[in-house]
Amino acid sequence: MSGAIAITIAVYLVAMLGLGVAAYRYTASLKDYILGGRQLNGGVAALSAGASDMSGWLMLGLPGAIYASGMNQDWIAVGLVAGAHLNWQYVAWRLRRYTELAGDALTLPDYFENRFADSSRMLRVASAFVILIFFTIYTSAGLVSGAILFEQVFGLDYHAALIIGTVSILSYTAIGGFLGVCWTDTVQGIMMFLALLIVPAVAISGMGGWGASVDAAAAIVPTGFFDAFHDTTPIGAISLMAWGLGYFGQPHILARFMALKDERDMPQAQAIGMTWMVLALYGAIATGFAGVGFFAAAPLGNPEAVFLALSQALFNPWVAGVLLAAVLAAIMSTVSSQLLVSSSAIAEDFWKRIFRKEAGERELLNAGRFSVLVISVIAMLLALDRESTVLALVAYAWAGFGAAFGPVVLFSLFWGRMTRNGALAGMVSGAATVIAWKQLSGGIFDVYEILPGFLIASFAIVSVSLAGARPAQHILETHEAVRGAGRLA
Repeated sequence: MSGAIAITIAVYLVAMLGLGVAAYRYTASLKDYILGGRQLNGGVAALSAGASDMSGWLMLGLPGAIYASGMNQDWIAVGLVAGAHLNWQYVAWRLRRYTELAGDALTLPDYFENRFADSSRMLRVASAFVILIFFTIYTSAGLVSGAILFEQVFGLDYHAALIIGTVSILSYTAIGGFLGVCWTDTVQGIMMFLALLIVPAVAISGMGGWGASVDAAAAIVPTGFFDAFHDTTPIGAISLMAWGLGYFGQPHILARFMALKDERDMPQAQAIGMTWMVLALYGAIATGFAGVGFFAAAPLGNPEAVFLALSQALFNPWVAGVLLAAVLAAIMSTVSSQLLVSSSAIAEDFWKRIFRKEAGERELLNAGRFSVLVISVIAMLLALDRESTVLALVAYAWAGFGAAFGPVVLFSLFWGRMTRNGALAGMVSGAATVIAWKQLSGGIFDVYEILPGFLIASFAIVSVSLAGARPAQHILETHEAVRGAGRLA
């Protein structure tokens, strides 16, 4: 691998660590560490949400799926855009307001407990366990992706690459906390965005333009490459679009809404976030399409390497190094967010609320940083297996969060009659359905598990809530206060 590429990526890693050190100066309390003191502006919140959301899947998985299978993979992009739009439009501002009015909640488990005045702590413990289990696996998948990239760029042994990647991400997350993660996410989001627009544009231009690229692809790919329904049933398309349901329950994305400085910045954040997402997804799809014609003479053995291969074939080593750093940025932005949310669950939801109620701010801050270290080590140990399946783990975790938390978040924001027991029933049934559905196959069980999990959780929430007593009056009043003011312009 070119020394220029290695130098460029090394400089990038040092720069991200520098941002983490800078954020350290603004991190003096657990609230600062977990939510940045609720001081994010709209642009940072939007780019951080996008970067932490997409991960390496945007740079590697989606282009690879298009390259290998054709435009029938577009349905997942359609679902993601719809889900993200609904999340910004209807969930973001309500959650920002509700978490502040409901006891200044810092984490999703904190919000659930305060929203339903749950003195039993059952909601907090159950949701914290869901976060720790799924995010440890999710983080492990990200570390595997990062290790593979380090392995290819630096020519390292897999295990050495895994350690270097883990330490790089761990450093700025533990030091800078939420602000460090969001600042680095902003830089990483811009890098991802530009890379996904530049690479396919240069590739398509080099082949003679869009028309020539289409002709080149049509001459070598199977019939139906450009057909969105090729080898895809309506149920299959719905299953792919169901990925969009996951947005309502992803703790690392919802945390960006909670951390926004001013609710009136939400429209700006939504405009930036959705523009970034639509263009980035377009770039990812175009990258896969461009790769078909560009590599017609020598098809790639690994479809997911199409972005990497185009970057190295089209650009000089210094520019290629920046583009490859964008792939690393996609991986690091998501893993760092997952580590932070997991450490927040330990510091805020277990250490402060259950084990050390008298703990001071400095102790809680140190507990959060130590938690990042512990979770990183566990995730790294899980990632030691060189054959770890990254995409399956990501899909599983996304479905788990979407089904366990998504319906609970939606009903808690829009339905005042919802009860604590209804929330607990929805959380447990959603997670259990995903786990059980994943073990089955054939027929209806080929539907992505988030869809049945989401529907069953929603049914459990409504039926159990209606079967119980109405919530206390102060809970209903807080709900009305959130709903009554409407969205601030």
